Amino acid sequence: MYCDRQWVLASNNAGKLKEFSELLAPMNIAIAPQREFGVEDAIEDGLSFIENAIIKARHASKATGLPALSDDSGLEVDYLQGAPGIYSARYASMNGGEKSDLANLQRVLKEMEGVPADQRTARFHCVLAFVRHAKDPTPIIIQGTWEGTLLEAPRGENGFGYDPIFWVESHQCSSAELNKDEKNSLSHRGQAVRAFKAKMESLL
Repeated sequence: MYCDRQWVLASNNAGKLKEFSELLAPMNIAIAPQREFGVEDAIEDGLSFIENAIIKARHASKATGLPALSDDSGLEVDYLQGAPGIYSARYASMNGGEKSDLANLQRVLKEMEGVPADQRTARFHCVLAFVRHAKDPTPIIIQGTWEGTLLEAPRGENGFGYDPIFWVESHQCSSAELNKDEKNSLSHRGQAVRAFKAKMESLL
């Protein structure tokens, strides 16, 4: 089962698909988004990144019959007591706003208005879940975390989501100002995928 090189990605997020395709390319894995199989989004009713990642992976695998990889990730802001957290992708719409990356980013900036620099700590968190089949009793769970702080205004054109307001101290720029290779070497998702690849290589 682990040797099946066609997987489904339990997401329709173009940014995530691009990053996963690049990061998994060395493993010769063909990964396609669930929309190519006519799969609707799962109902993410878990209370943690781990729960939601497993829910999405099982849902996509059940619908396609393929091994499924899911990613539940988001931004945790300490001043906001961990918000937007698991609601990162729909943070603005929960408050009656538009469901878009820009609207989500703008809501966080509004809530952080006037907050001093030393209280703007935040991190990106990523959980990967891989199931061989929908009823897999031992899903592979991998986590990655990327520490940073929040800017007061967006910077950069690369990346997606909250990247333009996430300050990377080591490179003195926002995540959206990093090039692809730099971001993959640092990011929460890059960390998680490298750990996942190492795990899978020991099983293949």
